[in-house]
Amino acid sequence: MDEQALLGLNPNADADFRQRALAYFEQLKISQDAWQVCAEALAQSIYSDDHIKFFCFQVLEHQIKFKYSELTEVQQQLIRETLITWLQAQMLNPHPEKTFIRNKAAQVFALLFVTEYLTKWPKFFFDILSVVDLNPRGVDMYLRILMAVDAELVDRDVVHTSEASYYFALTLEARRNTLLKDTMREQCIPSLVESWYQILQNYQYNNSELTCQCLEVVGAYVSWIDLSLIANERFINMLLGHMSVEVLREEACDCLFEIVNKGMDPIDKTKLVESLCQVLQSAGLFSIDQEDDVDFLARFSKLVNGMGQALIASWTKLIKSGDMKSAQDTLQAIEAKVALMLQLLIHEDDDISSNIIGFCYDYLHILKQLSALSDQQKANVEAIMLAVMKKLTYDEEYNFENEGEDEAMFVEYRKQLKLLLDRLAQVSPELLLASVRRVFNTTLQNWQTTRFMEVEVAIRLLYMLAEALPVSHGAHFSGDVTKATALQDMMRTLVTSGVSAYQHTSVTLEFFETVVRYEKFFAVEPQHIPTVLMAFLDHRGLRHTSPKVRSRTAYLFSRFVKSLNKQMNPFIEDVLNRIQDLLELSPPENGYQALLSSDDQLFIYETAGVLIVNSEYSAERKQALMRNLLTPLMEKFKVLLEKLMMAQDEDRQMALADCLNHAVGFASRTSKAFSNKQTVKQCGCSEVYLDCLQTFLPALSCPLQKEVLRSGVRTFLHRMIICLEEEVLPFIPSASEHMLKDCEAKDLQEFIPLINQITAKFKTQVSPFLQQMFMPLLHAIFEVLLLPAEENDQSAALEKQMLRRSYFAFLQTVTGSGMSEVIANQGAENVERVLFTVIQGAVDYPDPIAQKTCFIILSKLVELWGGKDGPVGFADFVYKHIVPACFLAPLKQTFDLADAQTVLALSECAVTLKTIHLKRGPECIQYLQQEYLPSLQVAPEIIQEFCQALQQPDAKVFKNYLKVFFQRAKP
Repeated sequence: MDEQALLGLNPNADADFRQRALAYFEQLKISQDAWQVCAEALAQSIYSDDHIKFFCFQVLEHQIKFKYSELTEVQQQLIRETLITWLQAQMLNPHPEKTFIRNKAAQVFALLFVTEYLTKWPKFFFDILSVVDLNPRGVDMYLRILMAVDAELVDRDVVHTSEASYYFALTLEARRNTLLKDTMREQCIPSLVESWYQILQNYQYNNSELTCQCLEVVGAYVSWIDLSLIANERFINMLLGHMSVEVLREEACDCLFEIVNKGMDPIDKTKLVESLCQVLQSAGLFSIDQEDDVDFLARFSKLVNGMGQALIASWTKLIKSGDMKSAQDTLQAIEAKVALMLQLLIHEDDDISSNIIGFCYDYLHILKQLSALSDQQKANVEAIMLAVMKKLTYDEEYNFENEGEDEAMFVEYRKQLKLLLDRLAQVSPELLLASVRRVFNTTLQNWQTTRFMEVEVAIRLLYMLAEALPVSHGAHFSGDVTKATALQDMMRTLVTSGVSAYQHTSVTLEFFETVVRYEKFFAVEPQHIPTVLMAFLDHRGLRHTSPKVRSRTAYLFSRFVKSLNKQMNPFIEDVLNRIQDLLELSPPENGYQALLSSDDQLFIYETAGVLIVNSEYSAERKQALMRNLLTPLMEKFKVLLEKLMMAQDEDRQMALADCLNHAVGFASRTSKAFSNKQTVKQCGCSEVYLDCLQTFLPALSCPLQKEVLRSGVRTFLHRMIICLEEEVLPFIPSASEHMLKDCEAKDLQEFIPLINQITAKFKTQVSPFLQQMFMPLLHAIFEVLLLPAEENDQSAALEKQMLRRSYFAFLQTVTGSGMSEVIANQGAENVERVLFTVIQGAVDYPDPIAQKTCFIILSKLVELWGGKDGPVGFADFVYKHIVPACFLAPLKQTFDLADAQTVLALSECAVTLKTIHLKRGPECIQYLQQEYLPSLQVAPEIIQEFCQALQQPDAKVFKNYLKVFFQRAKP
């Protein structure tokens, strides 16, 4: 071997050596006999370096995985012998191999097993067992090999194939794995189980590592071998014995969990679980101590959860089968575990609690199905409810300012508890409402002296009731009087107690979230609106010391104002005055720290817009208020644009461009307040927005930071087309002209939707403009598409593909809006060029989305121009180019009929052919029968069949036929 290259295998080697080692590995993989050198090195222990040994196993692994069938019988025998020789050496070596080498060796053994067990090496396990016997190092390797074999046969997380052939390979692999498992069950599983028993018996008191490994193997295999081999007295007694041994009990727990999880007859499952529980209970494992080893308790909780869910699954099956006596016995067994479940659910360690939630959830599901609950069951429901309320509480260590992994896990755990709360509401809504009300009232009476986490959870519970007790359209304060009164009382307490002033971000945020969640409360008791508005506007909300609170409040404030609508009328001017400073455009000067980020300010601008538009003021007053809101933005914009034109430093340019973009974005956002009922015109605000347009459009001719500025102005134009309607039209030509100057693929791709929006909305009104800018736009598109790009530049290729799609979408909009004259008036040469690009898009580019659009354009043009009175020469074009496109595109190898998008393209291709037949009649059939299809060497009877299908009145029949036609035609 290349000793120099091998030096690069060491992780501490420099980059050049490592690169050389990688290249050497690739070289050995394709070499015919390199694997023999590696096999020899392993069998004869030539190298002592761990990384080289690992490398040799990797070469062997590659050979077995990808090139095994190329080897002769003798060579395959050599690989078997090499591995057995290496295994024998393990028991004689003074020191065991490193774990990573043993694991890699086990993987290689497992690969050889799946390749050879059914044919050449049926005694695979017996050969290994005869070598290792009960030698601890040999047993270690034997157990690792068993785990690797299980991973190959069972573990669905292992994807052994590339994504494209994944599903096909998966079915082949699944068949092979089933055959391997069936053969193992017949030939060797009983012997393997016996070997495990011997290993456990031999090592349970003197080698905990091997014992745990063996328990892991039993747990893995139990899911697919005969359960009676494991679930018998001698095995179970041994496992239960391990539950009392500290170093073994975690693995024993997992092993018992797998046994309990195994599918079996419901009555037998109940008996098995009950017998396990009796022994575990008598061993004292059912009394949980908070001081116990939490790692073990987490596993034990998972086991109890498994037993509980297994019993519930049995109960469900027994109920379905009508065996009420056995179902009742099983329900008693379930009830007997509830006390233990509650101990685990309430445990201070969240992992232990989380592991039992499944059992708890399913138990509540049973109670939901019962016609009446016993006193004990009601007590259980209440106990679960109290446990959930307690466990929802944050602990002291939770870091609100810098949330990390632990905090994220608690948030996830809270989501699980919420599901339990929702399920509790289904079982007993009255009890849940009463419990929450009690906790809420008690806590809020003394909020000043109560710890933050208790105050937060009290408000959180009120918030959660909104989803737990569902109503339509948030109508919590009408309908059921008891519920409405309880929620109304709690909301009144929330807004009048002063708790919004609590000095903790979690409480503050929960207050605002809850107020917005129950916005319908303020329709019932509007007298509380000013109190809540002040909380939003002062140091508790938008001016809070925490940026996180300010940011969230900005969003919630906009929702709150929108939801109150007309009820905000008395407060509009006061609120607008109070938010004045929050509307200021933050200058890009260093050191100035604004209260709100620009994203947060968007919500404040939207809120201001909503207040003005929804007010009961006259149109003149609305216009004045809107002008007050937008004039500072326009003035600042003009100043900043001048500064940008003169800025030299690129960072300064970027900061100014961002600021300009924010100004445009804020103005744009205010327009979201308008609706069909309250249009810009009706509110008298057209003039203000036209002034904005005139202010912002000059930014399009700024040569600096074009992408940022154009993007902002383009978005504003999109909004104005909706809001100002035809009043925007005079601005479109010059805006378009500027946006088409020195633009790139991405600019064009984003500009085309704007033109599409104008075309679709105004149709013939913009016909003169479209005719004028049609060819300049196309020239700009073609120029970009024809730019040379590097062969491997994926992003450039994708940009071109997206631009091509946008171009075809533009043509589709023009033809689909009844404006084909825009194309027709471009002169014969240009029309022909455009038509050829569509044919090319339909046939030459393997992009089904673009192909579909091209066929839509072609069928539309045939519909418009394909009749007897169509443009001169178009009928010729139909036969020479459109008809062939309908055949050449689907016949391409890249046209994949198994792909959903491609099938849609084919469907539009069928529509095109149907439209040609509709417009040209028998002449079309004659052309297909006598000229075109014979030129493709289509058999006469198929031609006949094709033409008959095309003449069917039902378009669907032809679409289905066309798919079959091309499936047959493709090799």
